[in-house]
Amino acid sequence: MAAEDLDWERSKISNQDLNLMKKLGLMKKEDAIRFPSEESYPNPPMEYRVSFVDHLIRGLSAPIHDFLRGLLFVYGIQLHQLTPNSILHISIFITLCECFLGVPPNWALWKRIFLLRRNASRNATYNIGGVVICVRTDVEYFDVKFPDSVQGWRKKWLYIHEESANSVEHNIVPFDGNAKIQRRRSWDAEASEEEKKATEALMSRIRQLQNTRGEELSGVQITAYFLRIRVQPLQARKNPLWTYTGVNDANRLSSDLSAKDLEKLIRRISRLNKKDPVPSSCRVEPYSSTNPLPEVFLTILLCLLFLPFLRMEKSKNKLSLPKTIKVPLFMKVKSQPMIKDLLRIGAQFVGYREYANKTEEKLAEANERANTLAQQLEQSEKARKKAESDAVGARAEADKAKSDAAGVEDLRKRLHDAETSLSEHITAQSAREEAILKRLKTQSRRFVARTAQEFQLEEPVNDPLLDALSFLEVHGSEAREGIDQAKAGLSRLFPYFFPKKEEPATFLDLAKSFNSAEDLGLKMRQENMKVAVESTVALVADSRQTIDWMKLIFDNYSPIPDPPEVFPSSLSKKSSVPVNLDDSSSMDLIEELKELRVQLQSVKKQSLILMEQSRESSEKEKIALQRAQDAISERDTAVAEADAAASRENSMLQLLTDASLDMAGKFHYLSCFFFSFAACLLIAH
Repeated sequence: MAAEDLDWERSKISNQDLNLMKKLGLMKKEDAIRFPSEESYPNPPMEYRVSFVDHLIRGLSAPIHDFLRGLLFVYGIQLHQLTPNSILHISIFITLCECFLGVPPNWALWKRIFLLRRNASRNATYNIGGVVICVRTDVEYFDVKFPDSVQGWRKKWLYIHEESANSVEHNIVPFDGNAKIQRRRSWDAEASEEEKKATEALMSRIRQLQNTRGEELSGVQITAYFLRIRVQPLQARKNPLWTYTGVNDANRLSSDLSAKDLEKLIRRISRLNKKDPVPSSCRVEPYSSTNPLPEVFLTILLCLLFLPFLRMEKSKNKLSLPKTIKVPLFMKVKSQPMIKDLLRIGAQFVGYREYANKTEEKLAEANERANTLAQQLEQSEKARKKAESDAVGARAEADKAKSDAAGVEDLRKRLHDAETSLSEHITAQSAREEAILKRLKTQSRRFVARTAQEFQLEEPVNDPLLDALSFLEVHGSEAREGIDQAKAGLSRLFPYFFPKKEEPATFLDLAKSFNSAEDLGLKMRQENMKVAVESTVALVADSRQTIDWMKLIFDNYSPIPDPPEVFPSSLSKKSSVPVNLDDSSSMDLIEELKELRVQLQSVKKQSLILMEQSRESSEKEKIALQRAQDAISERDTAVAEADAAASRENSMLQLLTDASLDMAGKFHYLSCFFFSFAACLLIAH
């Protein structure tokens, strides 16, 4: 069996399959078959069951034969759990019984030949087609020549109509695709000794059909026969196959198939090779209206029918079978329809007698258990009545005691309720005070962490809640005073740093203005110095004079030694008031001043480079001017130009001196401004 198509998927029935079913007459009735639409999991309508195309072409059709219904009930399986080869096994067995043995199919003969096995592979366990019917190893049976695998049959599922029967064992259970296959003892059920004796003549007839030289019967011949006469063995029929009347038989589904279609169908459901011939007829003539049953088979049927009622010898405990059975003329099968039904019922009774006996045994056990339960119930009823009488007396005494203790219980209840209410109120008040105290202490800790100031109350009242409120008031006063001082200081500094902006109204916005990512003081100094340098260079360029910039700059900008104290720029050295800072703040200020001094030296060097370039350019222009002056013939003009040049040089020196003084003043102003800004920041923190 191929390990494919283990789960349900959308049905894929081809047009070739539809045409084949139409030729076989399977779609003759409108409601006999329904095809699924788009569902990928079967959802059969009411009174329909799931089946497959390969089941139908192997002899299955609705309504289903009673023997197949009984097999499904006894084995506890569903129709979709049988493989196509298993369906063909049942079709061949019914055809064998009715056409070549002359008896209805029965359970006793079936158990002597077949058993059930689970269909599985190494890698998977099947649910669709998970049960396979096998021939017992110790039984000689026909070689049916089944194919090793029927490819893709699980994908071709459909719905067939199910006609409900009156008994449970004849009804097919509704479809349940998730139901797991449960192995039963009936799968390996063997025929009893009584059933073996009753069916021994039939087994001898089967061996005779197999081994008679020149008249050997094969499974392929039986299959070709029921396909040729167009009667479905697994369909419920009014008459058995031994009464088949030919082309006008009421059980036929369609007209005869052509030789080509019949051969193609037989090769599809068997493993015949192209070289193997397809039998056109059976070597043994089957029973029909033209070949009626002999009376000897009627005798066998009557033995099967009346076998349960034969007397047993008490001493030997064996069956006492009559040597001869005379069959009267009125019991001939042809003339008495009642006898036909009697024979059919008797044959089925033989098959199910074993289960009837087991059912009777279980019923007897159930009756014994019911009697035991009845006795126990009677005893429990007596005990219940006694308990009820005792309970009535106890209830009267209890009512009297309750009436006496009603007043006391009422007082106790009211007192308990009052105590409970008071306790809950005290607990809630304590929890509320603890929550308030926790929040006040948290605020106090935050203030101490921010300001590094811790206060002590002068006159504590020794109440945790009131003391915490007092601490919070002191901290709030300190915080408000500090904010006012910081706002006043920042308001005085705001016009110097932001001359073009309007002062913010709130303290928070004012503080955010000074708390920017860039260094405001450094930015102001750099801009002022840039303006001064550009002005100086422009004046020198206009004067066209030669000036020793290095000497001039280093004379005016001599390095200032690190002062031990910092003086405000607004005060003179004589009236300076030193500001004492702690060690950490003074060190930070000194480091910052050193960094500013390094930046100033870098700016000086850049200015010198620019001045040197300007000087070289002036010298070149002076050489060109000198050459031009030498070319002038008039001495007076040269002297005038020399006087004018001297006067311009003096003016230039004066301008340079004034510019240098202005730059020195601006540098001192920037230093003083930076110190004021740093002092304000320290105060704010």
